[in-house]
Amino acid sequence: MSDAPLFNDIAKGPPGGRAFWRMASDGVRVRLAHWPRQDGSPKRGTALLLPGRTEYVEKYGITAAELAARGFDTLTIDWRGQGLADRPDEDRVLGHVGHFDEYQLDLAEMMGLAGDLDLPRPFTMLAHSMGGCIGLRALHNGLDVTGVCFSAPMWGIVLAKSLRPVAWGFSWALHKTPWKLTLSPGTARQTYVLAEGFADNMLTTDTDMWAMMQDQAKAHPELTLGGPSAGWLFAALTEMRDLACMSAPNVPAITWLGSNERIVEPGPIHDLMARWPNGQLNIVDGREHEVLMEDPVVRGQVYASIEQLATGRKTPSAA
Repeated sequence: MSDAPLFNDIAKGPPGGRAFWRMASDGVRVRLAHWPRQDGSPKRGTALLLPGRTEYVEKYGITAAELAARGFDTLTIDWRGQGLADRPDEDRVLGHVGHFDEYQLDLAEMMGLAGDLDLPRPFTMLAHSMGGCIGLRALHNGLDVTGVCFSAPMWGIVLAKSLRPVAWGFSWALHKTPWKLTLSPGTARQTYVLAEGFADNMLTTDTDMWAMMQDQAKAHPELTLGGPSAGWLFAALTEMRDLACMSAPNVPAITWLGSNERIVEPGPIHDLMARWPNGQLNIVDGREHEVLMEDPVVRGQVYASIEQLATGRKTPSAA
């Protein structure tokens, strides 16, 4: 464990934040960030924040600040292939892994750092999008958390029916060849928040949070990521298919989903949450993919649900 850069100028996290390098068991270096709870706040434990694809630790500085005020430490990560973690190719804009099991090696380093820093328990998982896919596998593997809060978990990817067999065939044909790093069809090399305008973006309805994400991408473009590789696409489709065949873990779970979700498939989320013991699905009317990047009222509802998981207190069911 050694110190890593943390761009506090764009993170806007609570005081005392630090970033660390950790080397996964296969030699890939990942970056993690820890922000402590606010002095004088109630002790709620630690939120283990599992980001989505393309994301980086600084994006969640404001989340850590708001959780710190509620008494939570926050620990988050740059998954391999994104942020400042090692990337598999000189072409840094492409997100790639060969198999989703690789992310479990990164998560093992996250849990190792939590132990080395003696972070307060209970541990509560907060997992967004791809992080929700990684987190679900980790729960099946026995990850020791008191509960999990999912934000638009990636248990399916929105694909047109006509493109679904093409996606499987294209990614399968390339995933074991040198062409596995080919950009997936329909995706772009430029990071989404700079390639698209706010008007019909699929991430958030909040102009302030959209501006924050744009400012971060412009200030530190080295953190950003473009579309996924063909190899990543095959790995993701395979992992989601395999997870769909498994029963829900016996861990309390609260899932948040915008009613205007257009990036992950809502169907698998509804299906799994309907059969999840101690599970609750909250639909947020009119919102997009990233409820943690929505307005303060919505964010507050999500944080309250994390408190519920950590403490057992009941909270409202939807924003």
